[in-house]
Amino acid sequence: MTTPRSNESADGAPGSTAPARLNGWRRHPAVRSGGDLTLGERAADHLRNGMGSWGFVFGALIFLAGWMLGNRNVGFDRYPFILLNLILSCLAAMQGAILLIAAKREDQISSDLAAHDYATNVEADAIVKSIHALTCEIHEHIVQNAGSPTPATGSEPSPGEPLPGDVL
Repeated sequence: MTTPRSNESADGAPGSTAPARLNGWRRHPAVRSGGDLTLGERAADHLRNGMGSWGFVFGALIFLAGWMLGNRNVGFDRYPFILLNLILSCLAAMQGAILLIAAKREDQISSDLAAHDYATNVEADAIVKSIHALTCEIHEHIVQNAGSPTPATGSEPSPGEPLPGDVL
């Protein structure tokens, strides 16, 4: 993988600080990105990247600790924290749907990459087969002309002498 220029990340966005190993697939020719994505696809990418991060985990822990400390015995949501339980239950229900949407988006990206990889392999196979056929044709030509006399002298070429049709 090539390294990005100093002012550019691996996804090609100038000034972006995203690590190359995480966003390298965004430059892949088979994967749509940026303006090619629908609003839902962009939202799924942002939610996946946000909710699947350590920042989200630590932020949630800080929120929960702050809620519990702020509502110990005097706050609007006292000890059993019924309102907090309701909020967390709603968040868990929404997270399930969000994670399914993000997984569907990841499957779409993987499918696009696999289809492009297959097309590239088919093209490379055709090129290799044509090169093989050309090599066999050249070999047959050399074998046929190796023992034939040269047109100018009518005799067999001596070792080291170029064969007819050789480029000097």
